[in-house]
Amino acid sequence: MTSYFAGDELARATGLLEILRPDGSAVGEVPRTIDRDLAVRMYRGMLLIRIMDERLLALQRQGRIGFYGEARGQEAAIVGSAAALAEGDWIVPALREAGAGLYAGMPLRQYIAQLYGNANDAGKGRQLPCHPCDRAVNYVVMSSCIATQAPHAVGIAMAMKIAGDAGKVVIGYVGDGATSEPDFHVAMNFAGVFRPPVVLFCQNNQWAISTPGKLQTASQTIAVKGIAYGVDSFRVDGNDVFAVYEATRRAVDRARAGDGPTFIEALTYRIGAHSSSDDPSRYRDESITLEWKTGKDPLARFRTFLAARGWLDDGAEAALAEAVEAEVRAAIAAEEAAPLPPLASLVEDVYERLPWHLTEQLEELRKEH
Repeated sequence: MTSYFAGDELARATGLLEILRPDGSAVGEVPRTIDRDLAVRMYRGMLLIRIMDERLLALQRQGRIGFYGEARGQEAAIVGSAAALAEGDWIVPALREAGAGLYAGMPLRQYIAQLYGNANDAGKGRQLPCHPCDRAVNYVVMSSCIATQAPHAVGIAMAMKIAGDAGKVVIGYVGDGATSEPDFHVAMNFAGVFRPPVVLFCQNNQWAISTPGKLQTASQTIAVKGIAYGVDSFRVDGNDVFAVYEATRRAVDRARAGDGPTFIEALTYRIGAHSSSDDPSRYRDESITLEWKTGKDPLARFRTFLAARGWLDDGAEAALAEAVEAEVRAAIAAEEAAPLPPLASLVEDVYERLPWHLTEQLEELRKEH
């Protein structure tokens, strides 16, 4: 692992850092930065994403929520990167990083309230589902416009640097398709020139909706795109939670020390559909998907390691799964029973003083309800 980080920039950006093999065995020594408590916490975070996705996608299929985007198969990339952050850091997500917000402390009920758009939703029901936010943990609402969150992340980090807010870091997530968008390159250029404390993290799940990586970029890897901008760049096995954690921890430490930005490509695979509106069987070979699902599952890999190390036996794992399942079901039941946002929220948060015509329209609406 140390020699990987010590290699030249091209080797780091075209190689693939792996600490846990797909069979759950360690390539070498497990990093000393990872102890039992951290490992079990990361496993719980990954398990929460898996169970939550199963339950919430089922809600969408039943017509109880309008939209959902899974992170199934990408749990290690999400949790491994989030685990390297500290209180006060900022998270600027793309579609599949709600698990990072939950790991940082965003309440599960707050996330589910956003899916329902109910009275408990911080966004007052105005956003498409899967757009949570939480000011308490600096989890910024994601932008549906591909790659636009990358300049947002760099901008927040630049503001930190200008304000002298030392010791804090921003992580901005993008997908592989986003790295072919202009906003990504704008963000990388600013990051390379001004050296703010930002980590740009690409979940390369190999599908930009229905476009495979080989048709949307000619780059040898995603990570090498950072080299041209003078940004320290790494490529890791995104289904290996330890590799993701170590690479992100190194990047975060560099940012805190004032050593500038890092770009990380986490190679993973989108097991499910792009969203609940998508049918991937129409455009990809699902036998390859099955290989990733059965042979490279990040949860199975991590579970095997934990059991072999004696950090989580079958009984403890079953109890943990049962507890997480109960937590998810309880949160769904509570938020499904919550009322809709008040009618007045339709015209709030735009004007300091509500104009007369909106006041009249609101009164007319109230008469109908």
